[in-house]
Formats: sequence, structure tokens, C-alpha cells
Amino acid sequence: MAGQIPQTFIDDLLGRVDVVEVVGERVQLKKSGRNYSGLCPFHQEKTPSFTVSADKQFYHCFGCGAHGNALRFLMEYDKLPFPEAVEQLAGRMGIEVPREGADDPREREREQKRKQGVNLLELAASFYRERLVMQEGQAAQHYLAERGLSPEVIKTYGVGYAPAGWESLKQHLSERGVSEAVQVEYGLLIHREDTGRSYDRFRDRVMFPIRDLRGRTIAFGGRVLGDGKPKYLNSPETPVFHKGRELYGLYEARQSPEKLEQLVMVEGYMDVVALAQFGIRNAVATLGTATTEDHLKRLFRLVSRVVFCFDGDRAGRQAASRALETALPQMIDGREARFLFLPEGDDPDDLVRREGAQEFKDRVTCAMPLSEFLFEQASQGRDLSSVEGRERFANHVLTALNQVPEGMLKSLLLEELAKRSGLREAQLEALLEKRAAKTSAMSGGAKEQSQASEFAQEEAIAPEPVGYDAPRRTGVLSPVARVLQLLLHEPRLVEAVDEPLDWLPDSADGNLCRELIALLKAGRYRSPQVLLAHFQGSQQGQTLAELARRELLIPKAAREEELKGMMAHLQQLQRKRSPEQEYEALIAHERAGQKLDNAQRARLARLVVELAQR
Repeated sequence: MAGQIPQTFIDDLLGRVDVVEVVGERVQLKKSGRNYSGLCPFHQEKTPSFTVSADKQFYHCFGCGAHGNALRFLMEYDKLPFPEAVEQLAGRMGIEVPREGADDPREREREQKRKQGVNLLELAASFYRERLVMQEGQAAQHYLAERGLSPEVIKTYGVGYAPAGWESLKQHLSERGVSEAVQVEYGLLIHREDTGRSYDRFRDRVMFPIRDLRGRTIAFGGRVLGDGKPKYLNSPETPVFHKGRELYGLYEARQSPEKLEQLVMVEGYMDVVALAQFGIRNAVATLGTATTEDHLKRLFRLVSRVVFCFDGDRAGRQAASRALETALPQMIDGREARFLFLPEGDDPDDLVRREGAQEFKDRVTCAMPLSEFLFEQASQGRDLSSVEGRERFANHVLTALNQVPEGMLKSLLLEELAKRSGLREAQLEALLEKRAAKTSAMSGGAKEQSQASEFAQEEAIAPEPVGYDAPRRTGVLSPVARVLQLLLHEPRLVEAVDEPLDWLPDSADGNLCRELIALLKAGRYRSPQVLLAHFQGSQQGQTLAELARRELLIPKAAREEELKGMMAHLQQLQRKRSPEQEYEALIAHERAGQKLDNAQRARLARLVVELAQR
């Protein structure tokens, strides 16, 4: 059905669904006080750090930071796109998902085109599989037999064959009502602008379907049979395929009956399939691109250990160095990365055939830990017996450590660096802190300027030691943050809010509080989980999520008085402002890139006149 899902429906749905029930169907939960706890499904852990709150209809992991409502959980755990997650939640309640713009002809046309694209890729995969077992696929059959692939593995990975003809697939799909434009859009045809002609992208190639985590074909990789170039060809970027996010073989690895504890990252889809032939079904491959942050985030949600497998030659070492740089920011405690370098000239396919599955598994087990590879990289070409050599070695490692999240691993790496460099650990910590401050100043300039303006603005509004945004700097909630927390936990308290809202400062938290109050006054948002869903994916959503995770220790009976006390305090602060301070606050607000509303612009105009007459 065409059109967007109305926000009001999503809000109502989240208000009716129980997050404990949704999560409990996928994670074993135990009652723990007012909440439920269990092992986090998004990272490997032995001690439960995953909490689900029935009161707030919210989940949070104190180990990896995963958090959200029932809708977010389905999207993350089942790897569902937003609309499908909504459909699944609605199905639980036996209700149909409404759509806006269902009668718009253009919307219907776009929806029809999307459905064509989804069906197209599955039709193409089926076509390639059929052609493999036909007479025209004999050369491909012979190639796969030479590589030792069994019918079972070929079936599991959906391997097929693209005929040598220029328009074989094009004709097949066109006969089934798929337009050429859609075939081009989804990467199956190439369109020549000079001649206006379109023809099959994949010809005379063994075809490997690339599947998403739900097993749907989203792209293809093809290995040429003859001497054509390129030897390997992947689908281009399309509406459903992004090379920097997808991994070949990840769906199949998840289907393995064995518990998935680690994943081996290899270079090509032939390596993945060859390892599967020998019973090693936990290999995945990138698709013509280097390992990205998105790749690793996806892998570490499934397993705690990733083993990078590279050729032992110069190019392989360079690729490993790039993978190391990408991995460092992902190495929170509990995660592990290792590096396996194969004998020069060998790839996993060759090696597993020559040495056997157990020997290859032993190599994976003995792969070099990230720490060793880091120190090896840093020491290359440097004389560690000299002062200069140790200085460059330590600098290299400190630069890398600047990317590692705070935690046990970072502390141990720093301790090991002290032993290897001869420097005291305290010295290294001081140097690391300086580097971190310098990096933050250089890379976060724009962000910090904005924050500085905001802090300056609030100093002008309230020249007291504790400003409105104190929680970001001190961990103690500011008065505005306290109001936000009270309204988030107890939406009914909005009835006690004083209007007009001129007691709220013109700050990020103040503006968020205005918006929150407006939503509550409108009467549609009456539970914390619905409010969080409304702001999900924004900076405001992150602020509210942090406040939602803080326990509200005030008894229910005293919460209204607490809110009134906070409002009275903020009103007193506002009365203390001079016109100059108010003017500076509004100017700082505008300079920070935040638009003034009509009331604020009118107030600024009055202040300009007032100050000019002095």
C-alpha cells in the first residue's frame, strides 16, 4: 500500500504494545526489581547488562549502549526496515497499518516501481539458477566442479549462471512485465547514453546472489568464465544495495546450525563458498570495497570476535592496516579483532584445499591479536634500541590509542606500550590526554563553537556557577533538564505547567522543553515510550533517552511540587536578567544556527529599540 505511515498511528501502536513481551520472545529475561534483565542480544556477554523497563517501555544495554523502544528493537534484532517493523508490530495487535497519500497517483506509481524492483532481483536470481543446470550452463558447471563445490553448497548459496547473450536476462524479465528502466535502476542492465541501447550487465559469468539478513536477494557478484575483464564484477549501488554496508555470506553464516561465535572476513565470495564446502560456514566477504565502520558495526552486533584474513604480501598488509584503523574505534570492552596472514600467493580457497579444514581452523585460532598487530605496525622500520626509534614507536601507538574507546583494552594497551617503550605509564597517559584534546579541538571545531555559544548564552541568562546545561558538564541535572525529566517520566504533570513559557531559557534544553510541553498539551502523547519514539533519531531524542535512563527517585506524590519548585526557580532566574543579557542570549542563540521563533524575534526587536534609547 502506498504512502507514509501516519505518526499518530505509530504513537498509538507503541502505546499499545508491550516491549517486555516483544523482547522476551527473542531474549530470555528475568524479573529484576521493577525491570527485567538478560544477556544483551546485540553483543556477546556473560554477565547480563541488558535491561527492559515495563514502566518506561524502553530497553537499554549498559555494555554496548543499545537502547530504544519495541519498534527500534525489532528493527535492530530482526534487521527489519522501519515500515516492515511497524507492520509486524501492528500484526501482533491484529490491526492494519494505514498509509497517507494512498490515493495519490504519483505515490501509487512510486510504490509500484518499488515492488517491481524487489521482485526483479528475485526473478533474476531464479533465472540464473535455472540457466546453470541447462545446456548453456555446462561451462559454469564444469568450473564449479573443478573448484570442488558440491550441489548442496551451490544450492545453499544460490549460485547460478548468466548466459553469454547480450539480452538474455533483459528479454526474460521484459516478458514478465518488468520495465527496462527498473532493470537499469537495479543494476541488471547497462544503458548506453550514446546509442540509447540497454543490455545485460552480467554475461557469461558464474553468479553469486548477495542477500540481506532476511535472505532476500539485493545484488549480484559475477565471476567471468573466459578471459573477459573484469574478472569479478559486482552490482552497482542501487536503492537496495550499498557496498559499504553489505557483506557476502552473512545471511548464510547466520543460518548455520552451529552457534555463531566469530566471523572470518575474507576478500571474495569464492573464498566464502570454498570455505563453506569444507564445513567452515562463518566466513563473510566485503564486496569490492575496504572494510567500513558499518561493516564492523553489523558484525559486532552478531559476534564478539572478528578475524580479518589477508594475503601475506605487501598489498595484504596494507589492506590489514586500513582494517586496523577502521576497527580501533569499534573496540569497546568485550569485543576482539584478530589478523590472519596467509602464506604469500595463497588465498583461503587454495589453502583450505591443500591443508584441510582443521588446519585452516587452527590458523584462525592462532591469528594475531589486534594489540600485537598494532605494535608490529608501529615498530616496523624503527630501531627500538635508540631513543628516536622508541619516540616514533610510542607516537604511532598513541595516535592509534586516541581512536580506542575508553575501557579495559585501552588501559592494557597503554600499560603494554609503557613496557615496550620504556616510558612511564603516567607520562603516556598525559600525552594521550593532550592528543585527545587536540584531536577534539581540530575535528570538532564547528560542534564546539556551537556548544561554546550555547554555554555563553546561558552564562548571560543566568550568571550563576551552575548554568542551565550543567548536566552535560557536571552530571548534575540542571533545572531545565529536571523539568524535562519530570515531564518525560510523568506526562500528566503538564497540567501543572505555567504558561506563558517565558520562564524557559532560549537554550537547546529550553527549546526541547517547549516542544515537549506543546506535544503533551496537544493530548496525544501520554506515555514515555511514545514521546521517545517521536524524537527518535534526533539529538533531542538522545537527550531524552539519557533522561529516561535516569531513575526518578522522587515519590509520585511529591513530583508535582518538585516541578513547581523548578519552574519558580527558573522564573526567578529570568527576572534577574538585564536587557543586555537577554539581548546577548538571543544573539548567541541565532549565531549558533538556531532560528528564532516569532515571539523571540519580536522580543529581540523590542530590546534593540530599548537599548538604543539608553
